[in-house]
Amino acid sequence: MPLLSLAPLQLRLWGLKPCQSIPWLHPFSTQPYPHGSSVPQRNREQKQKRLREKQGTLEGETAWRSKLPTKPGKTWTAKEIVLYEIPTEPGEKKDVTGPLPPTYSPQYVEVAWYPWWVREGFFKPEYQSQLPQATGKIFSMCIPPPNVTGSLHLGHALTVAIQDTLVRWHRMRGDQVLWIPGSDHAGIATQAVVEKQLWKEQRIRRYELSREDFLKEVWKWKEEKGGEICEQLQALGASLDWDRECFTMDAGSSVAVTEAFVRLYEAGLLYRDKQIVNWSCTLKSAISDIEVEGRPLTGRTEFCPPGCPQPVSFGFLVSVAFPVDGHPDTEIVVETTRPETLPGDVAVAVHPDDPRYTHLHGRQLCHPLSGKLLPLITDPAVQPDMGTGAVKVTPAHSLVDAEIGARHKLSPVNVIGEDGTMVYPCGDWLQGLHRFVAREKIVSALKEQGHLRGIRDHPMVLPICSRSGDVVEYLLKNQWFVRCQRMGERAAQAVESGALKLNPPFHQKNWQHWFSNISDWCVSRQLWWGHQIPAYRIVGEETPDLAQFYPLSLLETGSDLLLFWVGRMVMLGTQLTGQLPFPQVLLHSMVRDGQGRKMSKSLGNVLDPRDVIRGAKPQVLQEKLKDGNLDPRELQIAAAAQRKDFPQGIPECGTDALRFTLCSHGTKGDNINLSVSEVLSSRHFCNKIWNAMRFILNALGDRFVPQPMEELSPSSVMDAWILSCLTLTIRECERGFLAQELSLITHALHHFWLHKLCDVYLESVKPVLLRLPQAPGPLQILYSCADVGLRLLAPVMPFLAEELWQRLPRQPDCTPAPSICVAPYPNLQNMEHWCQPELEQQFSQVQEAVKTLRGLRALYQLSKARPQVLLQCSEPSEQYVYEDFLEPLATLAHCGAVSFLPYNEASPQGWAQATLSNTTQVYMELQGLVDPQVQLPVLLTRRQKLQRQLDSLTVRAPGKGSEMLQREHKVSSLLLELSKLDQATLHLQQLMDTTPKP
Repeated sequence: MPLLSLAPLQLRLWGLKPCQSIPWLHPFSTQPYPHGSSVPQRNREQKQKRLREKQGTLEGETAWRSKLPTKPGKTWTAKEIVLYEIPTEPGEKKDVTGPLPPTYSPQYVEVAWYPWWVREGFFKPEYQSQLPQATGKIFSMCIPPPNVTGSLHLGHALTVAIQDTLVRWHRMRGDQVLWIPGSDHAGIATQAVVEKQLWKEQRIRRYELSREDFLKEVWKWKEEKGGEICEQLQALGASLDWDRECFTMDAGSSVAVTEAFVRLYEAGLLYRDKQIVNWSCTLKSAISDIEVEGRPLTGRTEFCPPGCPQPVSFGFLVSVAFPVDGHPDTEIVVETTRPETLPGDVAVAVHPDDPRYTHLHGRQLCHPLSGKLLPLITDPAVQPDMGTGAVKVTPAHSLVDAEIGARHKLSPVNVIGEDGTMVYPCGDWLQGLHRFVAREKIVSALKEQGHLRGIRDHPMVLPICSRSGDVVEYLLKNQWFVRCQRMGERAAQAVESGALKLNPPFHQKNWQHWFSNISDWCVSRQLWWGHQIPAYRIVGEETPDLAQFYPLSLLETGSDLLLFWVGRMVMLGTQLTGQLPFPQVLLHSMVRDGQGRKMSKSLGNVLDPRDVIRGAKPQVLQEKLKDGNLDPRELQIAAAAQRKDFPQGIPECGTDALRFTLCSHGTKGDNINLSVSEVLSSRHFCNKIWNAMRFILNALGDRFVPQPMEELSPSSVMDAWILSCLTLTIRECERGFLAQELSLITHALHHFWLHKLCDVYLESVKPVLLRLPQAPGPLQILYSCADVGLRLLAPVMPFLAEELWQRLPRQPDCTPAPSICVAPYPNLQNMEHWCQPELEQQFSQVQEAVKTLRGLRALYQLSKARPQVLLQCSEPSEQYVYEDFLEPLATLAHCGAVSFLPYNEASPQGWAQATLSNTTQVYMELQGLVDPQVQLPVLLTRRQKLQRQLDSLTVRAPGKGSEMLQREHKVSSLLLELSKLDQATLHLQQLMDTTPKP
C-alpha cells in the first residue's frame, strides 16, 4: 500500500519558521541515498573501528579499576539540628528579626526562602527587566529535560548547580534571564516502570490491556510520581521560571513534534528504509546506539539474559566447517561468536587477494546444517589477518554483513524474531526456541554431523540493552531514519569556523571526529507511550489520488513512536522561540564516586541529592535500593557495597554545601571523583561564614548606619589591606564567570572568607573594636566586607547568602533590593581604586612572620603565655615593611609587644630565634615562660619519634615516579622538623645555664 503524502496533515505553529540555514534537499525518496549505496560504507567501517577501540579501552579500564585500592569511609559526628519554628505561610517572607542561632544548621537556613522567591517572581524575565541594574541583554537557557521516570542523581545535580550558578550571576548583573524547567516522557523507561508496577500490583501484562487503557495507567503514574523531579530541583535551589514548565508529551510539544517530522520529511532529511537496527527483544523495540552498553568479556562468561530459561555462555568462538561442493575433502572454516545465526547464512566471504582461497573463487559451499549451496564470494571488507580469513555472511543479523550482502545482491534471511525466538526459515527443529537455547542445539548438531572444528575463548564486548539488561540483537527492520551526514558536516563546520564555540575547547577534536563519521539516526520506536509517528497508509481497496484529502476511516497509522530525544529537542526549540540563543556549548565533567567508579545502581553508589542535602540513615538508603529495579543478585551486591561506603549513612550537608562542592571541581576535565566527605567539608565552610557573620552583626549592633562604598575611608593599614583583598576577589569571580570556570570562583570565595576575612582581618580587628570610644572606620569596613562578600557568594550558595544578607542594616535614603538574588552583583569598576597589590605583597611577608612565631609558640608549648618579640632587620627597607604592621603582627601571632632590635646589637641570650629572610631575624622571649627541665624531655621524646620515622623511610627501597617524589618530600620535612627540635633543645639548654640556681 502506498504512503500517503504528509502535506495535507501538516500542523503549523505560530512563531516557528523554517530554518533558513538548512539546505532543502531533493524530494522525499524511500531510498536513503539515491545516488549511492543505502548507507555510506565509510561510516559503517568507522563504526566498526570505534567498536573495536571501545572493546580495548573497556578491557583496559576494567583491569585498571580492579587494581585500585578501596578507601574506607570516614566516620563523622552528627551535627546539631536547629529548626526554624516561626509560623510562615508558603510564599510568605521568612522572619529574620530574631538573632542568628549559635550554630549553622542547613534545615534552619534553607526553609521558606524558595517559595518566597517564586511567589515574588524573582525568577521571571518580566520582573528582571524592571531592575535598576537592568542591561537589556537576554540570557536564555533550557534545563536538559530529565526523565520523568524517577529521581535525579548527583550527575544531574552537577548540571543544575552549574546552570543555576550561571543563571543567578546573569540575573544579578542585570540580564533578562529565562530558564525553563521541563521533563522528558522517557518512552522506554516510563513504559518499563509502569509495566513492572502493573505486574506487581495487578498481575497483568501490557498486552492484556488496550493501548488506550495502558496509556491511562501511564498518565496516572506520571501525575502521582512525576513531581519528584520538581521537588529535587527546588531542593537544589534551581531558580527556574515555573510558570513556563513544560513536558514533552504536552499538547504543544506534540504539535511541534508533528511539525518537525513533516518539515524533515519534506526536506528529504527523513526517510523510511529497511536497515539493520539495535533491537531489544525484551522491549520488542529498536533502541539507539547510546542505549547499548558494551560489557567487556575477557573470555568465556556465563549469565542469564531476561527471558532465557537457563544461563548462557558468551565470550567464545565456534569454528565451523563449510565443505566445498564436489570436493568432500576440502572445506573452509569460519569462526563465529553467534552460532544461532548460522541458519541465516547466505554466503561465505574471503578477501580477493587472500592466497589461501584464490583457487576456490567462484565455488559453492555446502551449508553445514541445511546442506544448501552457498556462494563463496570475495569482498575487500574481509580482514584476512583475522581468524581464518573467511567469514560467514548473514545480512539479516549483522551490520557489516548487510553491507556485503547489498554489494553482492544477496537476499537476507531473517531467522530471529522480534521476541528473540527462532522463526520459520531456520527449520522446524529450531522454530520457536529462544535464540540462546537454539545456540546450544546448533552447536550440538554441528558436533554430531562432524562440522564442528573447535571452541575457544575469545575476548569481546557484549552489547547489552541499558534499559532491559537483555543482549542486543541486530535485526533488519523497516524503520524511520534521519539523514545525518549533511547535518553532521554543518555541525563540524560551525565549530571549525567559530560560529559555535565549545567550552572547554579541547572537546573540539572529538566533536569533529564524531560528526565527520556520523551514521543515519533511527528515530522510530515500537512503544505505546510517546509521540506517534504522523505517517499514514491508505487502507481502501483502490489507490486514490494522493493529492486529495481522505476520511479518517480510510487512513491507518503505524504502531511506531518517534524517538523521545526528538521530542526533547523540539521542546527546547519551541520554548526558546524568539529568545537570543547563547552561541556556546558548555561540556562539563562526569561525576564519579570517591573511588573513581561510574555511578551505577548495581554498584549501590547512585545518590539522590536530597540524601546528601538532608542526610540519610543506613536503613533508609537500603530501602531505596529495594524500591529500585535491580534483580535479586544485583540488589545483594549493591546493598553490600552501599553498607561499606556509608556505614553510618550520609550526614546532613545542606544544599549550599553540595552546590559549592560540585562547582569547586574543575568542571571541564574528564571526571569528578565526588565523596560525601568533601561536601561535609564545604558544610564546615558554611559554618565558618555563619560564625563570621554572627561576629560582624554583633559588632555592628542595632544603631549602625552603613555608608555608601564610595565614602569608605580606611582608618588603618589592615582596613586598606582587606579592601584590596575584596577587590581581588571580585576580579577573580568576574574572570571565573566570564570563562565559565566555576572552580575559579569557589576558590576565590573560599580564600577570601576563610583565609582573608575570618583568619586574618576579624582576628586583627577584635582588639580595635574593644577600645573606647569605638572608631567608626572598622565597622564600615566590616559591613562592606559582609555585604559585598555575600553578594559574591549568592550565585553559588543562594540560601546561606539570603539568610545572612537579609539581616544586614540598610543604607538610609536608598531603596534596597528585596532579595539578594536580584541585588546587583559587585562591580569591579566601583572597587578598582581599593586595589593595592604592593600592600598585599608586604602583608604576605608579615603573614610569614606570623606563621614562624606561631611555630615557635607550638614548639615551646607556649599555649597561654604572650611572649615579647624582637625583629632585627639589617636592611632599613625590610624594617619599613614591618613598621606599619607591628600591632596586627602581635595580635595574629598571639604574642606580646613586638619591637625592633637594632641590627648591630647582639641577640638576647636564652631567647628563641628563627630566620625570616636573609636580612631579618626574629627572637621570642622564653625567660620565665618555659621550664627547661620540663620541656627538654618532651623535646627528646618528639625527636626520637621523628628519627624512627626517618630511619624507616631511608631503609626502604626507593620507589619510582610519584612514589619517589612523595618519599623525598617526607624525608625533607622530617629533616627540617629535626633541625628545629635540635635548635630548640640548644636554646633550652642555654636558658637552663643562664637561669640562677635556687
